Amino acid sequence: MAGKFTSSTQAIPETGTVPRHIAIIMDGNGRWAKKRFMPRVAGHKRGVETVRAMVKACIARGVDYLTLFAFSSENWRRPVEEVSFLMNLFVSALQNEISKLHANGVRLKVVGDLSAFEPRLIALIREGEAKTANNTRLTLTIAANYGGRWDILQAMNQLALAHPEKAGAFGEADLAPHLVMAYAPEPDLFIRTGGEKRISNFLLWQLAYSELHFTDTLWPDFDDAALDLAISSYCQRERRFGRTSEQLTGQMPAVSPAPTIESSTSRRDA
Repeated sequence: MAGKFTSSTQAIPETGTVPRHIAIIMDGNGRWAKKRFMPRVAGHKRGVETVRAMVKACIARGVDYLTLFAFSSENWRRPVEEVSFLMNLFVSALQNEISKLHANGVRLKVVGDLSAFEPRLIALIREGEAKTANNTRLTLTIAANYGGRWDILQAMNQLALAHPEKAGAFGEADLAPHLVMAYAPEPDLFIRTGGEKRISNFLLWQLAYSELHFTDTLWPDFDDAALDLAISSYCQRERRFGRTSEQLTGQMPAVSPAPTIESSTSRRDA
């Protein structure tokens, strides 16, 4: 599945009835817990179960890439206790899930500024990525301490350092290989759970032509039926990538004769 992918603003990507790449902002864990008079962290713990279910669901539906926004660069602003719990939950999930992912042919990738994490967590991430590197059934990407603006800036800095002689003349093709998800095609379908309708600094470059689906369903309640509803919505979209509807169907509209402009005299005499 890995390869070199051209951006949707440079070429028209292949599309199908099943999204090749689904990206999800997993929102609503805290509110799910609050509705049940439980601490917010209980919602995050339940959310891990939904991640496990969505990996299986995407494999069953033939999705090649699943990208999940687990922790944004802005989430450090949350209460210290919640951030600490999320870090420990990440460690626990890696310890418990890597062998299962590997057994099911899933390749794990973690993208973001990992330098902010503790060495133990970084080591688990690298071990998990190495163990699953050759799997091809599904690529599961976890975006952790990730921000879309950070991604573009780090790619630009890498490019400028690698090719200072081209400063002022860089193009998309130069920058794209330095983005953290250069190994994956751009998402076909973006889903945000929890009722909010924004992309919150997630994959700003990559979502340029993605189809957007927002749902009020909270992440712990997001199940196979909710995923199928999102895919059904995707299938009803007309993915034009700058073209017209007629170009997609192969039926070009008839060309109308150019309008004539009457003189002021002829209009007056009519």
